[in-house]
Formats: sequence, C-alpha cells, structure tokens
Amino acid sequence: MPPKIMFLCTGNSCRSQMAEGWARALHGNQFEVYSAGIEKHGLNPYAVQVMKEAGVDISNHSSQKVEELPTKEFDLVITVCGHANETCPLFTGKTVIIHHGFDDPPKLAKEAKTQEEAIGHYRRVCQEIKTFAATLPSFFREQTLS
Repeated sequence: MPPKIMFLCTGNSCRSQMAEGWARALHGNQFEVYSAGIEKHGLNPYAVQVMKEAGVDISNHSSQKVEELPTKEFDLVITVCGHANETCPLFTGKTVIIHHGFDDPPKLAKEAKTQEEAIGHYRRVCQEIKTFAATLPSFFREQTLS
C-alpha cells in the first residue's frame, strides 16, 4: 500500500486542491493523495484555471471536509494554511502532522488592482506548491522517520 498523504486547509477550495493535484501529477501512484478542509467552500475557479495553465486538470475535484474522506488513517497530514494548522483535527495512530503554509490567493486577489494582478497571485502560489510537491518523496521520508 502506498503511503497516505492529506493536504488540509480551511475550505478545501484552493491551496489544498492545488497540492493534491501537483502531488498526483508529479508522483503518480507513489502516494495515495487526498485533500480536505476544516470547512467546505467549493472549488475555486481560479485555482482550476492556473492549474490547467500549468498542465494539471483539477476540474473534477470537489471540496470536501475531513469527515467526508474515505479514510481517516493517514501517514502524513500537511496543513497548508495557518487556520488549518491551528484547528487541525486529531488523528489516531501513526499520523504525522506538519505545517507547510502558503499565501492565500483569494485573500491577496481581493486587494489586486487588476484581474491580471489577481490571477498572478494564484499563479505564484501554484508554482510554490509545485516546487514543494516536487520534494514530497524526500520530505515524506524526513518527516516520518524523525
């Protein structure tokens, strides 16, 4: 069985969805990857757009809460926003929970002066998440062996 990894954020609308998409795209079946939220805010259309531009289709993803996932047993839970880190639910067993935060594109986009500036925040965070997701195999080993 491949290790189970979940990316957790507040609403499972943007950052955790992008992280799940990148982890699947970059690592195939090496991991069983999920994303969820403390709440359910719906899939962010700009997250879908920038991921598609980058060559990863997450349009079939749906926003879901942790309770809705088919499993509750994870090897690694990665919180990608401060609120999820502060309110992360308890997991039993061997689950390692770590925080690796990313800026919140919807929040930054609200302050943008143009549509291009707004989408630029999504593109930047998308690339930062891709860079992190590329390191997932070594990151996983480091976190679960320590």
